[in-house]
Amino acid sequence: MFASLTDRLQGIFRDLGRRGKLHEADIEGALREIRLALLEADVHYQVVKDILATVRQASMGEDVSRAINPSQQIINILHQELVNTLGESGKLNLIGPQPRVILLVGLQGSGKTTTTAKLAKRLRSQGERVWMVAADPYRPAAADQLSALAEEINIPVFNDPTLAPPALCAAGIEAAAKGGASVVLLDTAGRSQLDTKLIEELQQIRDKVNPIETLLVADAMTGQEAVNIAQGFLDSVNLSGLILSKMDGDARGGAAISMRTTTGVPIKFIGTGEDLDALETFYPDRLASRIMGMGDVLTLIEKAEAVYEKENAKEQVAKLLHGDFNLLDYAEQLSQMRKLGPLNKILEMLPGGLSNIAVQVDSADAEKKLVLSQAIIQSMTMQERIKPAILNGKRRRRIAAGSGTTVQEVNQLLRTFNQMKKMFKMVGKRGLKGLPPGLR
Repeated sequence: MFASLTDRLQGIFRDLGRRGKLHEADIEGALREIRLALLEADVHYQVVKDILATVRQASMGEDVSRAINPSQQIINILHQELVNTLGESGKLNLIGPQPRVILLVGLQGSGKTTTTAKLAKRLRSQGERVWMVAADPYRPAAADQLSALAEEINIPVFNDPTLAPPALCAAGIEAAAKGGASVVLLDTAGRSQLDTKLIEELQQIRDKVNPIETLLVADAMTGQEAVNIAQGFLDSVNLSGLILSKMDGDARGGAAISMRTTTGVPIKFIGTGEDLDALETFYPDRLASRIMGMGDVLTLIEKAEAVYEKENAKEQVAKLLHGDFNLLDYAEQLSQMRKLGPLNKILEMLPGGLSNIAVQVDSADAEKKLVLSQAIIQSMTMQERIKPAILNGKRRRRIAAGSGTTVQEVNQLLRTFNQMKKMFKMVGKRGLKGLPPGLR
């Protein structure tokens, strides 16, 4: 996520850090580089102009010139301005008579149907009784796709291809109400482009069902085009929020940074992968930290809480960040890591610039290596897992034979284990300062 922008900004920050005390020319040079980085990331030019004006004004003050670490001060100023630009945290309005209706709109290919299922699963996990309505009779197999997703997550879906979309939505809400639903999600039709017919149909649905939320699903990978699409829907339909899909494939970040300022509509969720759990609540401070390569440990903790026993989640993440674990812990981490998601997604949430490493990780290859590593560790005795220093040549040969691997693969596992310990200890020293006390 945002790999190219993050890499550019990290390079600028490293250069600033080498200069020690900063002069006005140093700051101006860094701001020019930041401006180019943001424009190349497809951030709207007016948004870039506003961000840089605020950062310039704050950076030229006495607090920066007198600071022990002036480059860090500038980084903090830019981080705060990105947070301000991204807007407020996304929250759904779920107040009012049940069932509360959420209308999802968007163009074809934006990931709207998959996002509908993701949101349904998320709301169900929060205690809501969710139904979905397949209200796209035009795209071939759209209803079948939603039905397949609904079966996967065990959530009811309503569909009646004999009805026009406005009547279909009304009938779906009535059926959901009888079924005891507290929330109904309407997966409406999209088009290949924004046109009069699409807008008129959405307006008819809106007027007929009176949704409590109207959410636009926009493809983040289209950059400024996503912003233009949002503006087009906003001018015709009363949008209450945005869901940026396919954020995991967006190396630039222009849409996310520009969207709130240019449309005035808050981002409520971001889609971070194809898995039906890959939908995150939008937090501007966390996203700004990811953009700047500072990690997002709080989101990692939330993901860990869904996998680990809740009371152990912070302890497990803290162990990982401190590099304070043996092979027994490592085996547990490998097992749980597979549940947390692809390794590259985990790395980009850790501080210390690990997002640069994340883009180089092949998820499929990493998964194979995780399985292999678990097999090797399972072939060790308990003493060997707790005290890996005792693993001499004879023990390694026995472990290789028992796990169906080679001694070289056993050696590689141990090298990786030791490298991880060193790496996470280094990350802890660099990046734990601003974390909650329980993780330091």
